Amino acid sequence: MRGSALSAYTQNSINIESPIKLVEMLFEGILKFTAQAKKSMLDDDIEKQVYWINRTIDIFSELISSLDYSGEQKNLAEYLNGLYTYQIKLLTEANIECEPQKLDIVMNVARGLIEAWKEETSKSA
Repeated sequence: MRGSALSAYTQNSINIESPIKLVEMLFEGILKFTAQAKKSMLDDDIEKQVYWINRTIDIFSELISSLDYSGEQKNLAEYLNGLYTYQIKLLTEANIECEPQKLDIVMNVARGLIEAWKEETSKSA
């Protein structure tokens, strides 16, 4: 499966310096926005809470839309789709039920994704 994490994502027509760095930045954005959502939730600021959760959901949606289901990476893409979809479910539930512990779960998953991504991309470099 070496390198399959990299190839699980398609390259968009957008000309960017490093697609590898872009994915890393998306994972970091998940952490940042979820932390902001949690702070807003704890501060009882519903408007900001909804804003930050929606931003986080947008990132997961973008990650889902960029998965490549062809070839060897099909199984990985399917796994990531399920993982990302579940995170969206947790975010939605946290938003509706005002449950910050569900945001903690999302942040822990994002940390794991960043770590795994960095490990996989360092092998391919």
